[in-house]
Amino acid sequence: MSTAMEMIVAGYVKVRDRRALTDLLAHRRKMLGELHAVSGIDPENAVQAVQDEITTIEAGLEELKPPPGSLPENEWS
Repeated sequence: MSTAMEMIVAGYVKVRDRRALTDLLAHRRKMLGELHAVSGIDPENAVQAVQDEITTIEAGLEELKPPPGSLPENEWS
């Protein structure tokens, strides 16, 4: 697991930047799709690293979810 990614996600969670996390997640999902399309080499290690990063980002997004029963926060806050 990338410590750098954990620190990036923690920073975004701290400042409550859901949009940055969503963009980061979309980028990593795109990378994962591109890695699956690679031929001629075995991208297994890179695929696993990106999947781990996606898990970290998704956990960060979970932390930003409003409590059940409350109104959702404005995405710009």
